Amino acid sequence: MRIELERRPAHSALFSALSPFIALGLTVIAGAIIFTIMGKNPVAALYSFFIEPLTEVWSLHELAIKAAPLILIAVGLSVCFRSNNWNIGAEGQFVIGAISGSIIPIVFYEWHSVLVLPLMIVMGMAGGALYAAIPALLKTRFNTNEILSSLMLVYVAQLFLDWLVRGPWRNPEGFNFPETRDFNASAILPEILPASGRANFGFVFAIIATLLTWFMMRHMLKGFEVSVLGQSARAGRFAGFSANRMVFFAFLFSGALAGLAGISEVSGAINELQPVISPGYGFTAIIVAFLGRLNPLGIFAAGLILALTYLGGEAAQISIGLPDKIARVFQGMLLFFVLACDTLIHYRVRIKSAVHANAAGEGA
Repeated sequence: MRIELERRPAHSALFSALSPFIALGLTVIAGAIIFTIMGKNPVAALYSFFIEPLTEVWSLHELAIKAAPLILIAVGLSVCFRSNNWNIGAEGQFVIGAISGSIIPIVFYEWHSVLVLPLMIVMGMAGGALYAAIPALLKTRFNTNEILSSLMLVYVAQLFLDWLVRGPWRNPEGFNFPETRDFNASAILPEILPASGRANFGFVFAIIATLLTWFMMRHMLKGFEVSVLGQSARAGRFAGFSANRMVFFAFLFSGALAGLAGISEVSGAINELQPVISPGYGFTAIIVAFLGRLNPLGIFAAGLILALTYLGGEAAQISIGLPDKIARVFQGMLLFFVLACDTLIHYRVRIKSAVHANAAGEGA
């Protein structure tokens, strides 16, 4: 007996559109079952997870802080994925962007100028883009699998960050703690509404990136090129599009937004470099991209939902004593249900017995 997937000749456009919402509903149901097994009140746990973080103004600011890097990275990844380039290393590009953008406030600590922050942002984007160019070069020059190369480079970036903050960039006045100097005032990303919370302009960058990418994909030739080459490289060549140039464009675009997310995070929320500056934003953003159907506007909404899992996990940990890894569990279940729903919408599951399979083989 074996199980086969047979592509449906036609699928419901309605169910395709509803797939993320179905996946979210199934995640909530699965979460309630898990909470019940753990001996927790599922209603109270789900309230702490999804509602409690939305009841205070300051928590809405925290939601914006968590959502900004997810949206920025996922919007960049959507261009990669739609062009059939599988950048799985956005976490590393996030880290390198943070490091590159932090050169000025750490190495040139005494320099105070209005130019500091714009230069940090440019250097952060350039660092993320150049780091993303490595798997693009390996793919176009040596036909290397970009999934593996981009993923392995994540750990190189993380180890490089760890070496910097424990070595040459360690704060000489930090009592040997593995961290850099605090950024000076001119290197800190401004807050949007300082009187009500600490949400910074990283969220504004996320809004701008979402709208510009949506416009590019919807109304510009480059967006059409991304879609055509993603669906059929051969058709793209007939149209005069270059697959190799698209590889570099997609990776550079994605890496630049991941780098922007990295420098925005350290200059807006952390204000220094530490051995760990991300709870896995680069990997979670993959879920955000698929939950948002690779559409920038959908990604914006999905980014807020996934950011809520981070805050909800912290709230549930404090209020009802849930484990600190509960947010990762919800994120993993959400990705599983999204992929499962998409698979069942586009494919029909066939169970064939060995006798039937043999008969089919003999008939062929």
